[in-house]
Amino acid sequence: MSDEVQPGFVRVRMDLSYDGSGFSGWAKQAGGRRTVQGEIEDALRTVTRSKDTTYELTVAGRTDAGVHARGQVAHVDLPEELWAEHREKLLKRLAGRLAKDVRIWSLTEAPEGFNARFSAIWRRYAYRVTDDPGGVDPLLRSHVLWHDWPLDVDAMNEAARRLLGEHDFAAYCKRREGATTIRTLQELSLVRGDDGIVTATVRADAFCHNMVRSLIGALLFVGDGHRGDEWPGKVLAAGVRDSAVHVVRPHGLTLEEVGYPADELLAARNKEARNKRTLPGAGCC
Repeated sequence: MSDEVQPGFVRVRMDLSYDGSGFSGWAKQAGGRRTVQGEIEDALRTVTRSKDTTYELTVAGRTDAGVHARGQVAHVDLPEELWAEHREKLLKRLAGRLAKDVRIWSLTEAPEGFNARFSAIWRRYAYRVTDDPGGVDPLLRSHVLWHDWPLDVDAMNEAARRLLGEHDFAAYCKRREGATTIRTLQELSLVRGDDGIVTATVRADAFCHNMVRSLIGALLFVGDGHRGDEWPGKVLAAGVRDSAVHVVRPHGLTLEEVGYPADELLAARNKEARNKRTLPGAGCC
């Protein structure tokens, strides 16, 4: 699959954020459901007066319905003459057109070899939960999960430590045909803030569907004493979905940041990320 920018076009990097509460996820869907991609593409078509032409976005990480993003990255290929005409005022015009629950913070010409999805070397998410017996601060209710059992953060961190590294995360992913579930989990740690909110930081080279929310579901079972700290690792090793692992609700999850290599390494990373992954020592048959 070639990723070269077509002659006469320029690739534009877009840094953005959104509150996912009112969206049916990132990706466009049939049936008129409101999505982040659809909202931005519609606004882009309007402010550039492109009539029936839709310039499609490619995103670093597709988020599900209800999931938020603070540091999302996308790219779009625009005709050179359109970019030249609108680039100086495009950001402000989009701000005037877009709804208040989605904001674009920068639009820049992407370096050669850049692909918002395939050039990324990591994505960092945060999941926020509180075990306050009174519930969630009403001002944070759309971004923090309430767990109505006391949580032992030390036990959760011990369990999380056993999940780090490159593994087949099939036990924590919703399978998609033809897609690998092998991922490298680079960081999984939890900290309780002064406000009592427990924030889990989850960073990996990529994530498969429902992976973060499933991992958090397993750790919550450890934190509230329903399972020992060795249990999430045993589930991972078993390689199959465990009915005891709950996919927690999406509103506690935020995509915080996407990492990219130096410009000269973008094209190589782009190519590497498209290769089907296998674990070391995996046989062919």
